[in-house]
Amino acid sequence: MKNTSRIYRFSNAVLHALFICACIIFAQQAEAQVQCGADRWNLYKDLLKGEKVALVVNQTAQVGDSSLVDYLIKQGVEVVKIFAPEHGFRGDQDAGQEFKDWVDSLTGVPVISLYGQRKKPTGEDLAGVDILIFDIQDVGARFYTYISTLHYIMESCAESDKPLLILDRPNPNGNYIDGPVLEAGFESFVGMHRVPIVHGMTIGEYARMINGENWLKDGKQCNLQVIKCKNYDHNTFYAPKIKPSPNLPNITAILLYPSICLFEGTNVSLGRGTEWPFQVIGMPGYERGEFTFTPMPTAGAKNPPFKGLQCKGYDLSRSNVEELFNRRHLDLEYLILFYKNTTKGRYFLENGFFDKLAGDKQLRMDIEAGKTSRQISDSWQPGLKQFQLTRKKYLLYKDFH
Repeated sequence: MKNTSRIYRFSNAVLHALFICACIIFAQQAEAQVQCGADRWNLYKDLLKGEKVALVVNQTAQVGDSSLVDYLIKQGVEVVKIFAPEHGFRGDQDAGQEFKDWVDSLTGVPVISLYGQRKKPTGEDLAGVDILIFDIQDVGARFYTYISTLHYIMESCAESDKPLLILDRPNPNGNYIDGPVLEAGFESFVGMHRVPIVHGMTIGEYARMINGENWLKDGKQCNLQVIKCKNYDHNTFYAPKIKPSPNLPNITAILLYPSICLFEGTNVSLGRGTEWPFQVIGMPGYERGEFTFTPMPTAGAKNPPFKGLQCKGYDLSRSNVEELFNRRHLDLEYLILFYKNTTKGRYFLENGFFDKLAGDKQLRMDIEAGKTSRQISDSWQPGLKQFQLTRKKYLLYKDFH
């Protein structure tokens, strides 16, 4: 029996390794021909000649194997400032963790934090800057805060009369739209605009919508230019080579994120502080599920929810990547399942964060009322149809329809 058990464990390990390899090969083949905006140097080099350049970037701003910062400096571009969003310039800060300004030791360029008390550059910050470049990998969910940073960057550029150049990147969740459209009164840094949870746009397209819908303060317009991706459309599978934030380590987590991030507004752990962030879900005392995990401090989650407590729930880390990509809708089943099997009053956080993530209170109320995922999804359709009409005006790539 001991030998049989060892063989079984070995077989599982081999199968899992083969599955991961297959996912990597699938991703590499699908994105082999895609060129991000940053890779297309010949299209934007003339815009930077003789200019003092500020960058809004993090660890995902890459040209080949080089960071955009290093690449531009090597090309002779005068980089005078770096603005860093949530998770920091190097992408190693916890979610929600504030960080201070500093000078990058590798380049000597000043780095200014745009997460915490200051979310937008001031006129003083932009003094001596001729042009700003925005290059950050997004994952296509309204509550992923890089698009909120984009809004404030555009607002500062409009107020200071500075041009903004966006080096576009594919949206890994850009092949569908879904979820409730944010309602007035629910605006926050995890949802600033009247878009659904999954908006189906790249950063460049989203910026065009911000301008076109007059969402900037006082209806100002940002002088915007987008360097498009090559060989990309909204049906293209794309797995970022670099994790976009500490707790989205792979394409499985990225594809699950729009559906299960809503758990952040509940007493359910999303696996922060484990090796499977945003790929496992559970809570102490939960009686369903067959998977257990214990969150502990990690580099990307120094104080995770339920630290040191065993959580029970479900392992989604081995989900089929191709099936996740082709699902093209939010999965509410686990949200509803946990609610049904959790003591009332212990599920939704009392601070109202679930409603902020959802962009309305109706989703929570529908779950509490016992509605099915299909009934909830059907209620979103009028808003999504209207959004789709607005969205089409700003697309730069062939749509998924």
